[in-house]
Amino acid sequence: MKKQAVNPILPIDEYIADGEPHVYDGRIYLFGSHDQENGETFCMNDYVFYSAPVEDLSDWSNKGISYRAVQDPLYNETTRYMYAPDVVKGNDGKYYLYYCMSGYKGRGGYSNPISVSVADKPDGPFEFLGFVKDRNGKPYTKHLCFDPALINDDGIIRLYYGIDYPQYKDVTPESEKRRIISDIACVDEKDIEDVDNYMGAYMVELEDDMLTIRSEATRIDDKISGKGYDNHMFFEGSSIRKIKDKYYFIYSSTANHELCYAISDRPDRDFVFKGTIISNGDIGIKGRKIEDSLNTTGTNHGSIEYINGQWYVFYHRLTHNCDYSRQACSEKIEIKEDGTIAQVEVTSCGLNDGPLKAEGRYPAVICCNLTNGKMPHISNQRTYAHIPYISSGNSERFIAQIIDDTLIAYKYFEFDGKTKLIFNCRKGKGTFEVSIDNEKSIAMIDIEESEDWKEFSTTLDLKGTYPLYVRYKGTDAELLDIGFEKD
Repeated sequence: MKKQAVNPILPIDEYIADGEPHVYDGRIYLFGSHDQENGETFCMNDYVFYSAPVEDLSDWSNKGISYRAVQDPLYNETTRYMYAPDVVKGNDGKYYLYYCMSGYKGRGGYSNPISVSVADKPDGPFEFLGFVKDRNGKPYTKHLCFDPALINDDGIIRLYYGIDYPQYKDVTPESEKRRIISDIACVDEKDIEDVDNYMGAYMVELEDDMLTIRSEATRIDDKISGKGYDNHMFFEGSSIRKIKDKYYFIYSSTANHELCYAISDRPDRDFVFKGTIISNGDIGIKGRKIEDSLNTTGTNHGSIEYINGQWYVFYHRLTHNCDYSRQACSEKIEIKEDGTIAQVEVTSCGLNDGPLKAEGRYPAVICCNLTNGKMPHISNQRTYAHIPYISSGNSERFIAQIIDDTLIAYKYFEFDGKTKLIFNCRKGKGTFEVSIDNEKSIAMIDIEESEDWKEFSTTLDLKGTYPLYVRYKGTDAELLDIGFEKD
């Protein structure tokens, strides 16, 4: 069977988050943070930038480490993690990598300037170039220099950055704002200028040296208009795209689990909120509320890109019951004639050219929904709740802690008649009820307790494209993979 594209889009033992996708010279590159499997904080690994040919989105590879944290002069025992990067092609044909250095669980990540490195190729190797600086040559630290994103706008290099904590909004008196900023940004209160505009999303232009600020910073989030923005305000994760002379500002909202967007005719003002593109808990789909999330939710950060005739949104999901082992995913989107983008659901086959074939074996962890009906939001933390989650051990990745009434969903498979469905399980004793509408059971798989992986099966008689909803009844189980065989 031809190799297919699944979610997560990279190898299942890889953890890339905060993805910025860009097409350069016939390849799609994903520039993102590099988490560790079962990590204890964000971005524990050096940058590895994956890419794939635009005509085969199942064929992702990398050339090894593109850039190491120790190359940055700010690197030390406490400031050692490289956060959410972006890469832009300069007017000189070179590629420039922008990122922020931070500490454990983000501590101290807002007090540093934006670091820049340069390479001859999109995926490096990169060499440190310098810090974004003001016109006097000093490192630029105006506002919170965080989550840089860039665009080469017909020769003008525009840099977007910033963060806006919800607890800071509408706070009075000014002394309390200063206290909050001081705590978040790790700066002395007396050094805080322009308290009301210290946070937020900003845009500046850069000189051709790719370091020096050419223009004064313009805040773009405080005047975003449009119905619904009050419930989806800017938090972090700035990204920018230009589509048919319109600027699309893509960002992570204060809800934290979703990517939203606003559109303007100008790059630095007059943005109008248009909606949510994706939520990593499918919150908002069919009116779904946060308490009905179909996954554990946490930070979300990504963007959109046009690849070989199709638009996609790139985002990340959580694993290991924490916000520190995030995996890159993607879904097809449609930009309508009026420029709007309807929210899309998370699936198991986002980059694939159609549904997955109900043939062969698939890792169980390509499930797109995993819930017991009470999944938490765990931004910048780990949960020890007794809930199902994606785990690892002994070089294997599997769904762990499948408790009673867990729902596991795979979307979508293409069936061609009678097919044996095989589950490779261990530990639990119970029954998996299979349905295609999350309501009526069409088959059951009974499993027995086993310390080793053991296969159990049933037969499905389906022709066409369907989701698979699998609801479990029984004692805690684990699932390694699922398989299909023609019956």
